[in-house]
Amino acid sequence: MACEFLWNDVQAVSLNAPVLLRASIPCRSGAVYHEDETGNFILRAPGSNGGCGCNRFAHFQVTFTANIAIPEGGTVTPIAVALAINGEPRLTSRAIFTPAAVEDFGNVTSTAIIKVPRGCCFSLAVEAVPTSADPTVTPAPVIDVQNANLTISRIA
Repeated sequence: MACEFLWNDVQAVSLNAPVLLRASIPCRSGAVYHEDETGNFILRAPGSNGGCGCNRFAHFQVTFTANIAIPEGGTVTPIAVALAINGEPRLTSRAIFTPAAVEDFGNVTSTAIIKVPRGCCFSLAVEAVPTSADPTVTPAPVIDVQNANLTISRIA
């Protein structure tokens, strides 16, 4: 099972807000739920494994690719997106781009394997995030995202 979600137009994404996506190849298995034109997804692992102790998790490979930029009127600074699982950005999935100028788009890609326990659901989103945990670094309050593509594959 693989599904794909896209948004080709430029969208302004606020810090810690999700990137909006539309279904291109929707998931039909019920393992991924997405309401069209939102940035929120639910990854579901089917119920009980019959008590055998095997396959206690459903594994999903999630890949996000997009072009990102600082919008007109912004200040040139590094910008980033990351996969957020249950509302928390997974920092190892953070994709950072430092543009040379405002409105200078660069391509970013992020991939992660997400393990969901059987009988559970995890929420998933792609969010604009700070590039550093350093409180003295001021993140861009808004970034432009274009040609966003999210692919979700159930791998186990």
